[in-house]
Amino acid sequence: MYYIEGPSHDPMFNLAMEEYLYRSVEPGDPGYFLLWQNEPSIIVGRFQNTAQEVNRAFAEEHRIHIVRRISGGGAVYHDLGNLNYTFIVPNDEGNPFDFARHALPIVNALEKLGVKAEFNSRNDIAIDGKKFSGSAQHMDRKRLLHHGTLLFDSDLSILARVLNVDDEKFTSKGFKSVRSRVTNILPHLPVPLSMGGFIAALRNSLSGTEARSLSNEETKAILTLRNEKYSTWEWNWGESPEFSERKVRRFPWGKVEALLDVKKGLIGQVRFFGDFFGLESREALERMFTGCPYRADDIKKRLADFPLEEYFRGVDREEFCEFLAR
Repeated sequence: MYYIEGPSHDPMFNLAMEEYLYRSVEPGDPGYFLLWQNEPSIIVGRFQNTAQEVNRAFAEEHRIHIVRRISGGGAVYHDLGNLNYTFIVPNDEGNPFDFARHALPIVNALEKLGVKAEFNSRNDIAIDGKKFSGSAQHMDRKRLLHHGTLLFDSDLSILARVLNVDDEKFTSKGFKSVRSRVTNILPHLPVPLSMGGFIAALRNSLSGTEARSLSNEETKAILTLRNEKYSTWEWNWGESPEFSERKVRRFPWGKVEALLDVKKGLIGQVRFFGDFFGLESREALERMFTGCPYRADDIKKRLADFPLEEYFRGVDREEFCEFLAR
């Protein structure tokens, strides 16, 4: 099995790297073991509604990346205190979704470091009942990708806030994450380690691996996939399942309630209610949003030349756009 240590902290590059290497594996290949880190990011599961998983305002304020992965499961927070591991192997075991098999090397490595960890029925690895590693898989008939997080010294306060979304705002056909009590690995180590030391310990715990780097050709192909897929709104937001969202805000000029139906990232319908003053007939305003991508720039473009003041007396256009887009 080849071992590759991720050369970048860019989450879009790293997820593209995973997919590129996954697509390259054929039956009989030795496969890959990867260790990699991301700068602050929310990584959303393949079948999730991004808007329902992420505190968007908090993420934007703190410049936290939001990226969708190809595997299912729930949303997770990454920062440089978290280490990610990936196994990419031919799918010839005849036992799909065997999470325990790929989690066992991590459990064994931690045991050598003096940490008693256990794999549980939720496909997590925990210490004293507190989760520090969640995992997910993606496969076809030829190959399998298993990857997971390892909270080593992550900022758990940021994790809690950026994944804190008001469930009452949404009705969604996506799969909602299940939150668990979490912990970092570092406080449980008998002898403290740096992240570099922890990476070396994991690397050395796996026998039969051969280190190699990405070639120039591979890096170029990964960058193309990054730019054409993982950095795009269409993948990270537009791939969300159909959902409905309720937004409410009290402005100086009145209270507004907006009900939005969104499918494949496009607004299908918007209804406005509240105690504001304006034209009684709101149909033209509501129709104007039909087919608009559910993102700030497109909403602003739709409203740029629209007589918004006629519908919401005293409205501040920028403030209203920000309200709808977040």
